[in-house]
Amino acid sequence: MYDGIVQDLIDEFGRLPGIGPKSAQRIAFHILQTQSFDVSKLAELLTEVRERVRFCEVCGNITEQTRCSICSDARRDHTLICVVEEPKDVVAIERTRQFRGLYHVLGGAISPIDGIGPDDLSIPALMRRLGEATGDDRIREVIIATDPNLEGEATAAYLSRLLTSIDVPVSRLASGLPVGGDLEFADEVTLGRAFEGRRVVE
Repeated sequence: MYDGIVQDLIDEFGRLPGIGPKSAQRIAFHILQTQSFDVSKLAELLTEVRERVRFCEVCGNITEQTRCSICSDARRDHTLICVVEEPKDVVAIERTRQFRGLYHVLGGAISPIDGIGPDDLSIPALMRRLGEATGDDRIREVIIATDPNLEGEATAAYLSRLLTSIDVPVSRLASGLPVGGDLEFADEVTLGRAFEGRRVVE
């Protein structure tokens, strides 16, 4: 334990996901010991991000506008929707250059242990979106790309049942993704193959 404000700084870094006590301590001391580290720039960026970044009104991706660049792109295929858990998953899939449709970000996954149910995610917004798509924009496929772990699988199973009941073709990313892993850590080739080999949910 350190005195006063130094320990407060370490504790604050320790609240970040994936940062343990030792990593938090290293980050805090790096800032303290590196004269060239621009603390004011970091503080300014954090404040700007909080003020300017929002969630797309259509898909839930992060953006500085009302709609994200993907939803605003007329060249994308508006009849395909890929459902992901978090905005970071959109970035992971975009890196593969295998998908040219639109996205829907759930904002997490179903996890009873953590008290997260379907109503805590943007599933109702997805259903409204599908219901409003008519004519040439009628959705011809929903691709479920949740993480291949217990929570992701539970979410995929729930969505599959929900979507097949309203006669929307549903597919799930195929093998190639490790069980228990996260999309953001999958390499482009693995994720690209999984996308190409997706299967229809029965």
